[in-house]
This record gives sequence, C-alpha cells and structure tokens, in this order.
Amino acid sequence: MYENFAAIYDTLSGWAAAIYGEGRLPPLLLLAAATGLDWITGIAAAWKDRAHAAEYGRMGILRTAFVLLLPMFASLLDGVLGMPGLFFYAVTIGLIYRTWQSITANAYRAGWERLIPKSVLQMIEGELRSGAVFPKAAGEDGQDESGENRKQAK
Repeated sequence: MYENFAAIYDTLSGWAAAIYGEGRLPPLLLLAAATGLDWITGIAAAWKDRAHAAEYGRMGILRTAFVLLLPMFASLLDGVLGMPGLFFYAVTIGLIYRTWQSITANAYRAGWERLIPKSVLQMIEGELRSGAVFPKAAGEDGQDESGENRKQAK
C-alpha cells in the first residue's frame, strides 16, 4: 500500500514541478484540500440556507479554476523575475488563508459552529457580521440573477 501512495505522490510531484515549480507540492496539496473543504462546507451551507442557485455553482467552478491557476501565474512571475518562489508562496498562502476563512464561515452557516473553536470564530467575526464571506442571495442587493438592477434610479 505504501508503494501505491509513494507512486501517486511521485506522479503528483512531477506534475506540480512541471506546472508550478520544483518542491511545491505540499502547499498545493494544502490549497487543494482547503478548496475541497470549502466546496463541502459551501454546499452544506447553501442547502441549509436554501440558497443553492445553479448560477452560483457554475461560478464556483470558475473560482476554483482561478484559485488553482493563480499560483501557477505567480510561479511564472517568480521565474521571469528570478525570484526563488516569493510570489508563489505569498499568493498560495494568501489563498489558503482566505479559503480557511470561507470554510469557517460556511461551516458556521451550515450549523456546525459547535465544531469551530470560539477563538477561531472571534478571528472571523467581522466577516460573519458583514457578510463579506457569504454570497448575497439573488435579489438581496437589488439585482436579479443576470446582474441587472431591478430598482429604479431616483
């Protein structure tokens, strides 16, 4: 079994090295795991809020692609500027942190707040109150799903 795991890790390391640069698989795995948890908690929160819109789901696919491609862009920028991974690690760590905030807020929305330490909830309390982490429900901001403003200008 260990041999299978090692073979999978070696294959992923090769792909990660080719796309993102040498030795960058661990932060990419962390970002992928965080993204997966964000999807899980986001789906659970959407079902609890009854806010599961197909359009928001499609946009989630695009957001995920963006989150996974942005570190590649940062890595290319590092290469062009001759940096040893400064942009890659800054971007990847920033994305992991932001995704962690989203995971926590989604878990809270899903009703799993008892699983989240109070100190963590206090750290994202501003996002919970302001709704910065939560998507607005369709129509909540005065726009319909197409983005058209439904309210007449005064």
